[in-house]
Amino acid sequence: MRTATTWIRFRGAAVAAASVAMAVVLTACGGNGGSDKSKEEGDAKASGTDSNQKTEEQSPARNDESQVLGTMKSADGIEVVINSAQRDSGGFVTVKGRVKNESRSRFTAQGWQGAEREMRGNGASVAGASLIDQAGKKRYLVLRDTDGRCLCTQFVSGIAAGKEASFFAQFPATPVETTEVDFQIPTMPTATIKISG
Repeated sequence: MRTATTWIRFRGAAVAAASVAMAVVLTACGGNGGSDKSKEEGDAKASGTDSNQKTEEQSPARNDESQVLGTMKSADGIEVVINSAQRDSGGFVTVKGRVKNESRSRFTAQGWQGAEREMRGNGASVAGASLIDQAGKKRYLVLRDTDGRCLCTQFVSGIAAGKEASFFAQFPATPVETTEVDFQIPTMPTATIKISG
């Protein structure tokens, strides 16, 4: 009987000791968890700050619409506003802007694909746009892939009356010393714009 009682006491003491040990471990983990949580919150705040900084850095690109490099307007109520012409490190010049349809019918960019046979398959787009370097006497066409698709915006279903749409077109880079070019789209007047970057 004593042996059984001793065994029960020993077992009870072992369970109590294990419980105390678990409590200590959990408390220690809880303490670290709290400091880890604080660290995570600090990291999140730091990353939030980085995110805000990135947003602020990108805001000029997003707010390009506030800058107007040139405008082109046709007699039938189509207006092209050029907001940026940026020289990229990869050897390109990217022109961005908006097309406003102030007419009473849907605009399908007829003729804007240009006269090149391979570019006609681009549908309603600015595939026929070009940059003219008057000083260097060179014309730069919109870049295209091996299937003849332009590196430019395609207005898939056209632009409804009273609406507008953003566009971009990529060209081979002009020489660094060329900072001013004529931007042309078939059927539209020419706009002289400045290249940055």
